[in-house]
Amino acid sequence: MKKWVIGILSSALILGAGTAVFAAGNNNSGEGNSFEKMLPFMQEIHPDSSKEDLQEMYNACHNNGGMMDENNQEEKKSEDMMNRF
Repeated sequence: MKKWVIGILSSALILGAGTAVFAAGNNNSGEGNSFEKMLPFMQEIHPDSSKEDLQEMYNACHNNGGMMDENNQEEKKSEDMMNRF
């Protein structure tokens, strides 16, 4: 019985630590999205748009005051488009 309890607790500890390491490893906060990384996806969604149009669209969303600007996320939590419904 004692071996079972130790085995279960050890498994829980190992799985918990593994989950924490996996979650920390997937956090790309320092990396962020750049226009170059997003360009293939944007071209797939908007095939008729030029690269300049896509750059303007990206800047409108991700630069100062844009919907996806990380600095404005706290201020706009209740004002986002998806929260209107």
